[in-house]
Amino acid sequence: MKHALFASVALGLLTTAALAEDTVFPATLAAHAVLPANTIIAAPADAADYLKTSGKFTTPDRKRTEALGTVPGKDGVRLTGLSLPFDGQPMQGFSGIKTMPDGTFWSLSDNGFGNKLNSSDTMLMLHNIEIDWDAGKIEALKTVFLTDPDKKAPFPIVMEGAAKRYLTGADFDVESIQPVADGFWVGEEFGPYILKFDLEGELTEVVSTTVDGKPVTSPDNPTLAVQADPSKPMPVFNIKRSGGYEGLALSKDGGKLYGLLEGPIWTDGENVERGEGRPALRIVELDVASKTWTGRSWLYPLAEGGEAIGDFNMLDEKTALVIERDNGAGTADKACANPKEPKPDCFAVGAKVKRVYKIEMTDENAGRAVRKIGYIDLLKIADPDNRKRQGGGEGFYDMPFVTIENVDRVDDTHIVVGNDNNLPFSAGRSIDKADDNEFVLLEVGEFLNAK
Repeated sequence: MKHALFASVALGLLTTAALAEDTVFPATLAAHAVLPANTIIAAPADAADYLKTSGKFTTPDRKRTEALGTVPGKDGVRLTGLSLPFDGQPMQGFSGIKTMPDGTFWSLSDNGFGNKLNSSDTMLMLHNIEIDWDAGKIEALKTVFLTDPDKKAPFPIVMEGAAKRYLTGADFDVESIQPVADGFWVGEEFGPYILKFDLEGELTEVVSTTVDGKPVTSPDNPTLAVQADPSKPMPVFNIKRSGGYEGLALSKDGGKLYGLLEGPIWTDGENVERGEGRPALRIVELDVASKTWTGRSWLYPLAEGGEAIGDFNMLDEKTALVIERDNGAGTADKACANPKEPKPDCFAVGAKVKRVYKIEMTDENAGRAVRKIGYIDLLKIADPDNRKRQGGGEGFYDMPFVTIENVDRVDDTHIVVGNDNNLPFSAGRSIDKADDNEFVLLEVGEFLNAK
């Protein structure tokens, strides 16, 4: 009888958790701003000539291409209307955002064109941006280009022998940001590492990742090397490429950082970590003062159809916002009939799961799954006053982008959400046009107050 009672209680708890996770809260579009896709900025005057253009290694075989605008950008088999290399550095690829007290935001551009091999000529940068919600425009008030003058990176960087040691997308894949009084904490995917930069963008700390006392290693970790002898075992890694820190949150007292991996940790060659019966992502806690891992962590279970997270910010000491998404792009009504046979006139796989969750992580559930309180659906945001500038339909706005990687609270009733447009490779808004960077202000008071 005791076992039956325990099973009944456990089933009830799981059912309650599932119901909470499935709770959808309303969201209304308050404002919409757009930064055009083809926003290119000049490299700093003291940068090497190699960095004055970008995208020179983006053909499938990675052969150098110097002629500007000769390599068409594609989303799968669909042309996006923009071509590489660029004359300058793309500002796009916003991958993490933080609301500042003065009403501006800090964000960052990620590694460039998607991987180490094609991004050695893209510069890593942070942006202090101002969004004019009335005019629908986005302006960079300041851009901080990241450097490593004191050789803190534990490996040779691309610009190792240059007069100015600018960091590139072949050195780190920066994906999340937390501004602090003396600089910026940044979550990175190649290591994965937690990085610290000072206010001038100079690298001061590189923290490797351990979970439960064991290293977490990406296939892009610079310490890995293929064996010279085929009979020897290959190097071991336990997260997939692009599975590192897509989210990085800061506790309200500033004493702890919480890194959220984009992909699950693999426990062996066939299995990943799970929570509540679902593949789950680790949230690990770093003590800011000592720059050491505390040993505490949580599991973030992915929803049915969810494949990755996009951003992560704390609301208070216990609750946070997390973007969760699938890998689809484009509206379902324009999806290809057979996703295994994509065509130029349809989206290979339409977007289905694009959400912002509110979660709770406490002392009590440390070591276990976070509590998912509910979510807002980014594919159908109410727009009764027709505030959208593009996308959506009658009475609603949508974000059918493959990567939505910016979320933070703006005030008691509003959040900001923005996409990463993977310039020039993502076309989720239109079949044949590279995505712009779109930021929206959403009224979600009920969601923010949900318990």
